[in-house]
Amino acid sequence: MSPNLRIAYRFLTAKKRAMLMSLSCIVLGVGLFVVTQATTKGFEEFFIRTILGTRGAIVIEDQIQDTIRSMSAGGGGSGFELQQKEGRKYIQGIREPKLLIEALAQFPSVLAVSEVVTGNLTIKSSFQDAVVKVYGINLEDHMRVSELGNQIVRGELNEFRASPSGAILGLEMAQRLQLDLGDSFVLETGGQSRRYRVAALYETGVSDIDRVTLYLNLSEARSLLSRPTGASYLQVNLADKDRAPAEADHMREVLGHSAKSWQERERSWLQAFAALSYSSAITVSVFTLIAGLAMFNTLAMLVMEKTKEIAILRSMGYTREDISQIFLWQAGIVLAIGCLLGMGFGAGVTYAVSKIPLSISGIFKTETFVVSWNKWHYVSASATAITMVMIASLIPARRAARLEPGDVIRGTAQ
Repeated sequence: MSPNLRIAYRFLTAKKRAMLMSLSCIVLGVGLFVVTQATTKGFEEFFIRTILGTRGAIVIEDQIQDTIRSMSAGGGGSGFELQQKEGRKYIQGIREPKLLIEALAQFPSVLAVSEVVTGNLTIKSSFQDAVVKVYGINLEDHMRVSELGNQIVRGELNEFRASPSGAILGLEMAQRLQLDLGDSFVLETGGQSRRYRVAALYETGVSDIDRVTLYLNLSEARSLLSRPTGASYLQVNLADKDRAPAEADHMREVLGHSAKSWQERERSWLQAFAALSYSSAITVSVFTLIAGLAMFNTLAMLVMEKTKEIAILRSMGYTREDISQIFLWQAGIVLAIGCLLGMGFGAGVTYAVSKIPLSISGIFKTETFVVSWNKWHYVSASATAITMVMIASLIPARRAARLEPGDVIRGTAQ
């Protein structure tokens, strides 16, 4: 142990109560920072998994067509024209989905693509009628771009595969229409009606999806919606979901179709989660700020009480840097202990919170608190504490370093 560190430890034990107060604030600040970030980030990540598992990383839909305005120039019937881009026109749907799927296969980041045909229809059960949105899918393709296989809560997907008249309903829709596995219902559109059977029930936890979305086999949906060709959109799965915005821009330029990443589609919710994370971090950082103020007060009082000891150290050959280090070492010791205890406290509380029952449905569905175990939460909490406490400790440390032995003897030290 270096002499400076040994002296710092002895000075530190002279103010046990004050140092314990600073220590407790650091522990609370670091621990609560970890807990709040773990819970807010946990819900955000769970929401993202739900969205990716339902609508995929990228959705490619309407064809983009540049519109051009022609203007004559030169006058006198010269026949010379200028063309100026006026904007973009979007043609609804995808005319050649097979060609786009082949083009998407050339993108290294694309894992799978699902062709989807959609349309609004009226569903009739024995108890109630409702307007629903039918999604025609190739089940094997769609399972590679979504979590539909894991979202089935009742029934078997084999029933859907084996029967052209099979349908997959959202659990909330089935409950509202009082339909169960094996029950039949009627879908009506354009004056025609067809009967289908409930093959399976799914639940994403997103109420807006579970309440209105119904899946049919792609060929059956084409026949029912009178759309023998084309597609409503293509759902794309990526190897790296975080690169979806850049990949969407690339696809938009190459394919000439609208491409929206999941970040763009869910921007408002992601902004809300980010604001909640920042606000909670700022709130709990108050404990760390209090720890910094307490450390400043403790070290300032210690400098006043130890002026004679500081004068003796200076007369023994200790430099100003040595004296400053002695007081900074005291803050460093408390910080190290506080951060370690705080991280342990935060991990323990986070684990306890993850076991609390909490029933949520709407934008996602969960029965417990969702937490995120991320090492950067602990790094951020410790960095915040270190920054605040060390900045607060600099002033009294510099003041101690400026004390001169002669001023202490004459009683003129400031």
